[in-house]
Amino acid sequence: MSWHLGDAGVVELPSGRLVRGRGRRDRLPPGPLPQLGVYLLGRRPDPVDWEERWVRWPDFRLPAEPELLRTVLVDALARCAEERVELACRGGTGRTGTALACLAVLDGVPPSGAVDWVRARYRPRAVETWPQQRFVRRFIAG
Repeated sequence: MSWHLGDAGVVELPSGRLVRGRGRRDRLPPGPLPQLGVYLLGRRPDPVDWEERWVRWPDFRLPAEPELLRTVLVDALARCAEERVELACRGGTGRTGTALACLAVLDGVPPSGAVDWVRARYRPRAVETWPQQRFVRRFIAG
């Protein structure tokens, strides 16, 4: 069972797969719980009742281990075809938007247009910093 388009924070990727972005400081949206959470935070998050992956990523910066991010996003992309996958940082805008843009690149969006793509479909201010924007532009699908 996947998310539903129109649910809070749910983004439809070019392949039709659905993924949810959100801020961990906010309450969980109503509805089913995630089956996989990818958490983009500077320190290990509090545990949740579902499977989770943590990518160390300080606020307003870039992931500490870019290859780990890639590995986690490749897995998230595969799993969101059949499972409820969410990506979240503290506020749900900068790091989450950056990861969603990178996920979109993995799903076929050109890196040069991925920031605009995620801003149009998720949040207008997603991908907050110039280094985050440059990171997405340099993110390679293969």
